[in-house]
Amino acid sequence: MGLQIYAGKGFDTQKAERFFKERRIAYQRVDVLKYGIGRRELESVAAAVGLDGLCDKDSKAYRESVIAYTQSRETILCGLMEKPQLLRLPIVRNGRRATAGYAPDIWEQWIADGIK
Repeated sequence: MGLQIYAGKGFDTQKAERFFKERRIAYQRVDVLKYGIGRRELESVAAAVGLDGLCDKDSKAYRESVIAYTQSRETILCGLMEKPQLLRLPIVRNGRRATAGYAPDIWEQWIADGIK
């Protein structure tokens, strides 16, 4: 599986795409706000970055959502699937490894290790 960027409309997504384009690294872009994200995919990313790392806790939408006030893993996952704007974007996947948000230091390490 190649590199995937689950993208939104934010500046961090633009910076992430520019990061990989400048290094001529191919990726598949998935508009998560338009197409959403599947349960298994979301669980895989949560395993890599943690459930807390997936949530955009700085957004107004997050503070107004039920997932901000629950500890239930199931409720949080369902909330993120229903409202992908609550996700911390971009989500970049490299096999089983993943990041949420702009993380160039980690991506540089992936490049040094050889993106799979």
